[in-house]
Amino acid sequence: MSRRFSNPWQHDDHSFVDILKWQLGRIQEAPWPGHASDDPAPLQVLSRESIATPPASGWRVIWLGHASFLVQGAGLSLLIDPIFSDYCAPFPKASLKRLVATPCSLSDLPRIDAVLLSHGHYDHLDLPTLRRLGKDTRLIVAEGHAGWLGRRGFHQVTAVPWWETVDIAPGVRVTSTPSQHFTARTPWDRNRGHWCGWLIEGADCKLWHAGDTAWCPAFREIGEKLGPIDLGMIPIGAYNPRIIMKSVHVTPEEAVRIFGETRCRRAVAMHWGTFRLTDEPMSEPPVRLGAACDAAGIGSFETVAVGEIVTVG
Repeated sequence: MSRRFSNPWQHDDHSFVDILKWQLGRIQEAPWPGHASDDPAPLQVLSRESIATPPASGWRVIWLGHASFLVQGAGLSLLIDPIFSDYCAPFPKASLKRLVATPCSLSDLPRIDAVLLSHGHYDHLDLPTLRRLGKDTRLIVAEGHAGWLGRRGFHQVTAVPWWETVDIAPGVRVTSTPSQHFTARTPWDRNRGHWCGWLIEGADCKLWHAGDTAWCPAFREIGEKLGPIDLGMIPIGAYNPRIIMKSVHVTPEEAVRIFGETRCRRAVAMHWGTFRLTDEPMSEPPVRLGAACDAAGIGSFETVAVGEIVTVG
């Protein structure tokens, strides 16, 4: 990871002083005027049989919590940003403990054909999960992360720059799409790897995972170049306080804007209700999303339970 990556458009960024003030309790966000509980996302347990084989036709998309998904179709089983660990941190930290279980265990998963990784943060690139999947697992990653993973023994790693495409099977390909974020695993490696979303494209179907992101001008370009998208997986949580999070995470209202600009026909919400990363109540993101969708006249951007199966096509 020798190169440092950046967001190529004008944006505001938070400073180390901002982070310190937040951690010391000196930055507090005015509460959203609506009401939301502090409960984590609901859970539906997945049976091994329900995911044993990809569907004969169409695609199956299953939220595994946070930004993790199992995507099945065209004879393939893919994972996106899988984290099965109890903590989204390099060591057990009470404030970053998982608050809703995974809907299945790693041993319940079928054979995984490829894992897509959006960036290097601990809540998206979970090394213990990857090691349990096996070092021969095919990893498709944002640019700049292949060397780091290779040094940890992973043998099949493909890094994909923004807008470039790789084939993962006959008739199925993935494209790296822009997002606005940053990455780091230590104080010394900030932005040594890139960040991205992923478009999975099969016959007559496009599925898009936005990655971890703030709002940025690239979403309109994604819609123009790659849309319409049959199903988007769009983040809605971890947004308060805004002085810290506005440059890295969208609000639910901004997620609705992304839905429109990327020309999604349907979407499911992610990046909420699993880990307590920021200050908003755990169940505020879906409540705000519902209000924003109502205001925009959108009925096809939904929240689902962890483990709920969504079919496409």
